[in-house]
Amino acid sequence: MDTITEQQRFCDREFTAQEVSIIQEVIATCNGLSRFELAHTVCELLDWKRPNGRLKARECRDLLERLEDQGVVRLPEKKSAGSKASRKHKDAEIAKHSFSTLTGSVEAFLPLRVELVQRPEQRELFLELMGRYHYLGYAMPYGARLQYLISVEQPRREVVGCVQFSSPAWRIKDRDQWIGWDDETRKSRLQHIVNNSRLLILAQIDNLASKMLSDVMRRLRGDWGNEYKVEPWLVETMVDRQRFQGGCYRAANFLEIGQTTGRGRNDQTKDRRESEIKTVLVYPLIKYARQKLSASR
Repeated sequence: MDTITEQQRFCDREFTAQEVSIIQEVIATCNGLSRFELAHTVCELLDWKRPNGRLKARECRDLLERLEDQGVVRLPEKKSAGSKASRKHKDAEIAKHSFSTLTGSVEAFLPLRVELVQRPEQRELFLELMGRYHYLGYAMPYGARLQYLISVEQPRREVVGCVQFSSPAWRIKDRDQWIGWDDETRKSRLQHIVNNSRLLILAQIDNLASKMLSDVMRRLRGDWGNEYKVEPWLVETMVDRQRFQGGCYRAANFLEIGQTTGRGRNDQTKDRRESEIKTVLVYPLIKYARQKLSASR
């Protein structure tokens, strides 16, 4: 196993060579622990916590897997996702939530029901819908996250959309220029941005997407603050220009501020490339969000 001699940056934290050595030692000596347990152990040793005091175990697990990709550590095998019986049960449940046949104007279905995903059955449904119907599928987002299920109540109760928010991209050139960030200010203020990383529409209802976004935005600031004890000031999103025009975001009062360079959202070495260029849009959650983000203190 290789030994890292240089520090690493991940999810807005610098890990020294000594800290990486500690991670190697923990994994080498704690035989029998799962990836989940290793992540919690490393977080406790390195005091890697959120502002609300909770361990950053999800981010730490992502870090461990990145170190494994680099050949720095060797992690235990991932646990099985479940039995065939549970898989059959999930397929039976998801069949109740196939693509909706509802059509018409969104006004005929108001008010929309916005549910924060908290219970296991909500989480399972969200993952299944995203995995089956979103063109990117479902992948565990980096860092913090909140997920919402959107339903209509008439003519019957039915899930018509899903929205996910997660930690922001570390570096987006046009976003950073729009805010007026240098590296130090970005580092201190980045936690006040939330990324809209998934949007899924399940019904052909006119103006449903923009209405969903508007309703969720009214809840996001409070929900994110309650969960992570950090007030979000700005929402960012990136739209694949080859697939979508982003009209629903503009209708929900998002501002187009530029485009990505084609690098990954967490790229810090500037040498990774994506195949698509994406339109960057933002939505201020508070007045003077841009000014607050650009302030050094």
